[in-house]
Amino acid sequence: MKNFKIVFSFVLFLLFGLSNAQKVGVVDTEYILGKMPQYKEAEARLNAQIDTWQTELQNLQAEYERKRSAFESEKVLLIGDQLKLREKEVMDLDKNIKTTTSLRFGATGEIKKLRANLVQPFQDQIWEAIKTMSEKNGLAIVLDKTSNNVIFLQKRSDYSDKVLAILLKDSEPKEKTKTRK
Repeated sequence: MKNFKIVFSFVLFLLFGLSNAQKVGVVDTEYILGKMPQYKEAEARLNAQIDTWQTELQNLQAEYERKRSAFESEKVLLIGDQLKLREKEVMDLDKNIKTTTSLRFGATGEIKKLRANLVQPFQDQIWEAIKTMSEKNGLAIVLDKTSNNVIFLQKRSDYSDKVLAILLKDSEPKEKTKTRK
């Protein structure tokens, strides 16, 4: 009889514990994006634009190499303003290549901005779908397998304010009680 009570208590404890457990889900947003035809089309357009810019840059680089080589060959024959003009032309072309490369392919370049603009609407759609799916399936937390980030969290599962309250409570100066002598 005593063993039955222990087993019964254990089963009740498990059932109560599981009923209060927070359900966690995982999604792979990269996989989802890869399966969306509209995203694939937009990505193809972006890649075509990148290819065009790379070709333009290669053409500029080839033109620079031709002009630099010609300048080096003819440098001894040029005098005064002609020398300065040709040298400036080569330097300007080199500067143009560096500026174009930075503007299009740099850390804050056009490609990075276009890619962000491309992905954002699809991420918004995915987030809305995840929110709907989470609410339907009673998920408190959804993790993204691709980025290892929490991408959806029910407010009831966010304990940030409670942790902050503990930290702020612990950091408050303690008032010393005055004792009488």
